[in-house]
Amino acid sequence: MKLVIAEKPSVAQSLAAVIGATARKDGYLEGSGWRVSWCVGHLAGLADADAYNPDYAKWRYDDLPILPEPWQMVVSKDKKKQFDVLKQLMNAPDVTEVVNACDAGREGELIFRSVYELAGCQKPMKRLWISSMEDSAIREGFANLRPGADYDGLRDAALCRAKADWLVGINATRLFSVLYHRTLNIGRVMSPTLALIVQREAEIDTFKPVPFYTVTLELPGFSVSGERMADKVAAQQLKTACQGAAATVKKVERKDKSEKPPALYDLTTLQRDANRLLGFTAQQTLDYLQNLYEKKLCTYPRTDSRYLTSDMAASLPELVRLTAGALPFAAGMELACNAAQVINDKKVTDHHAVIPTRNLQGADLTGLPVGEKAVLELVALRLLCAVAQPYTFAETAVVVECAGAEFTAKGRTVKDHGWRALDAAYRAGLKNVEPETEDKALPELSEGQTLPLSGAAVKEGKTNPPKHFTEDTLLSAMETAGKDDMPDDAERKGLGTPATRAGILEKLVSTGFLERKRSKKTVQLLPSHDAVSLITVLPEQLQSPLLTAEWEYRLGEIERGELAPEDFMAGISAMLKELVGTYQAIKGTEYLFSPSREVVGKCPRCGGEVAEMQKGFFCQTESCKFAIWKNNKWWEMKHKQPTKAIVTALLKDGRAHVRGLYSEKTGKTYDATVVLADDGQYANFKLEFDQQKGGKR
Repeated sequence: MKLVIAEKPSVAQSLAAVIGATARKDGYLEGSGWRVSWCVGHLAGLADADAYNPDYAKWRYDDLPILPEPWQMVVSKDKKKQFDVLKQLMNAPDVTEVVNACDAGREGELIFRSVYELAGCQKPMKRLWISSMEDSAIREGFANLRPGADYDGLRDAALCRAKADWLVGINATRLFSVLYHRTLNIGRVMSPTLALIVQREAEIDTFKPVPFYTVTLELPGFSVSGERMADKVAAQQLKTACQGAAATVKKVERKDKSEKPPALYDLTTLQRDANRLLGFTAQQTLDYLQNLYEKKLCTYPRTDSRYLTSDMAASLPELVRLTAGALPFAAGMELACNAAQVINDKKVTDHHAVIPTRNLQGADLTGLPVGEKAVLELVALRLLCAVAQPYTFAETAVVVECAGAEFTAKGRTVKDHGWRALDAAYRAGLKNVEPETEDKALPELSEGQTLPLSGAAVKEGKTNPPKHFTEDTLLSAMETAGKDDMPDDAERKGLGTPATRAGILEKLVSTGFLERKRSKKTVQLLPSHDAVSLITVLPEQLQSPLLTAEWEYRLGEIERGELAPEDFMAGISAMLKELVGTYQAIKGTEYLFSPSREVVGKCPRCGGEVAEMQKGFFCQTESCKFAIWKNNKWWEMKHKQPTKAIVTALLKDGRAHVRGLYSEKTGKTYDATVVLADDGQYANFKLEFDQQKGGKR
């Protein structure tokens, strides 16, 4: 028997169906010489601080820094049953080989290896490495299983990343919380990201607009503009002088230009476009794309590449044809397939760009949830655009002289709309998205030609402040943070990775450091008062994007076997020892922060503290995402909001008796017991009724 371990039950079922393991067992599937089981996300993780010393359960300055040696991995209580299944399967006498089929990336490697090592498994290990859940890709992957040892570097990098985040999260959070007497979550990526936003708001607050004036002239069929002028009187004088003068064409320059199609999507560029065009958060886009991957309609989501490999070139024309057939806005349009534009083996590392799969053919796309369908259309559109013809046009630049001053205008004549025709057809079907405007064509002009003026005016403007961050622009800033200070050949630059950035933003929102605020058609990300206060007291090393960008570069070196994991961890430990030994609370900051948050119970996932905040009840552990939102839809349907008393009971006993719940069916209210059913990803709720009292819904 060979044992396959996937990351999720849904993925395990897809793999099992292809290799013939169709018989259902308790916690796994079996057949054709295979057993297929699954993890449920991170089954095992790094132990909490108090596992090393019970005294660490209390936060005390004298215990810092906490530097575990050796490190301990533990299985969370809610996932112990599935771990026991995997441990039994791994060590079964008839299992000769174990195949790691967790997601093909850094985190997937860590999820599998943690279980493999905790279970004490010594069986030979192979790696399934695929970028698509299509049956053909799965079959090809199993036909070309790779030695598990080939990915030891990836495991080392993943474990170092987890340990580094643990060390910074535990030590820095405790240090600043103890010194400033309230819970202040510090994170390796979270804090520099917050610093970017706080810095942007400071630039906006201190910005002073500077007025400027531009003289414009109306000529036959077009208008020209002069240079910006700081002096309003001088602008008025120029306008008056022009009104009594002739305009002469001084220079006409015509150039043929082209605009290359955009590259295919990696996860970050897709998240940015989905935020700008569809209003989705980065986390929503990742969730929708993950679902499409598991439904075999898109390739692997957590990629940082925007290209395909040369072995995919031959099948690309057929994929483009199928994709166009599935998109209503592409009907009747002339399509090209310039495969060379998207093929680059050197720019593909673990995974190629995100593209739709051939399963689009015959798929009932109308049955997809709205969000998934919208993301799929965006991915499909990008494929068609990326292989399309360039957008070509003739640009005319003209310089006109009048009253001794120069005025300019540009015009454009489109030769071939190319990829932009597809983009425009897609945008035409979107709400709240303005079509992109183009320069109009200029009339035929020749140098030395004299033109009559039909009018002159002074237009007043003023310089604009920097814009508030949106998720689109913040993701871009995270991607390029510290870039100028990194080596040119660094594979990973910026804050975090495509796979982790969405989670960082959600954590900043749930901990009350960031607020999403709608302004006209966009949603801005604004820092809270406590966020500004935290960045005010944080030392430069913890808020500089350079530190974590350098860490990502070092993790890449570990992946490639160029840096020893112990050398990386030694650097982290040294930094924390210095921080704890030298940092002192800044005097006069007692009133910087809001009152400390009231703890309402223990987190059912990680055992951390859950505190009430403005928008809900959130775990205060930096790496944990447990949350009970006050505007939760389940509670809204019952015409209730989870109160502090209800949440306290749910966290303590797993259940809370609630009066006056509303029934949509009857329009009446009823009493019932609400049960917390946390699945490790979302906090869900269900109802139980007292049968003796005949409780009715």
